[in-house]
Amino acid sequence: MSGLLVVTAVPAEAEAIQAGLADPTVAVLPVGVGPAVAGAATARLLALAEMAGRPYRAVVSAGVAGGFAGRVAVGGTVLGSRAVAADLGAESPDGFVPIDELGMPAELLGGGPALDADPELLATLRRVLPAATVGPVLTVSTVTGTAASADELVRRHPEAVAEAMEGYGVAVAASQAGVPFAELRTISNPIGPRDRDAWRMRDALTALTAAAPALR
Repeated sequence: MSGLLVVTAVPAEAEAIQAGLADPTVAVLPVGVGPAVAGAATARLLALAEMAGRPYRAVVSAGVAGGFAGRVAVGGTVLGSRAVAADLGAESPDGFVPIDELGMPAELLGGGPALDADPELLATLRRVLPAATVGPVLTVSTVTGTAASADELVRRHPEAVAEAMEGYGVAVAASQAGVPFAELRTISNPIGPRDRDAWRMRDALTALTAAAPALR
């Protein structure tokens, strides 16, 4: 069996993690932006490893994210207790309708619109990163850019701590392969009105390097 697989969206995130790794057996690979490409690429990596007789023991979706104000600070670290497909559903005159309320069976949703992190893997990460904020991480295809959108996400997901674009796709790939999954994120910006000048990407990448020893 191979070691841990860590997938990121972009090379800069992978490089930040590699800079802090303590375990040389951990594979860190950028797989692309968004839940579709991240899920498909992760599924391919898991299948190839299994076909080669060296399946990965677990997979972690890692990278930077936006954090909900008051729940996690910019530069902070988040461990996802579950990955939530936050914008998978339908619009209606009464507002957004989550996909599971449209009568879709769970097996057609990759196991459901929210997939829990593996308890043992999450516990291991929490032991090494005791200061990390733990809670649901929302997966979105469109990054939140207004106060109204942020407020709506908080209303629908009151326990969520962050949003990113890949976790749910990676979680589905892991679930389909029977491989434990977890999500690790560091915060580059507060969720709300889009202001690229306020983003602290360097701080978030530095935090990824600091958190990397937990990936083992």
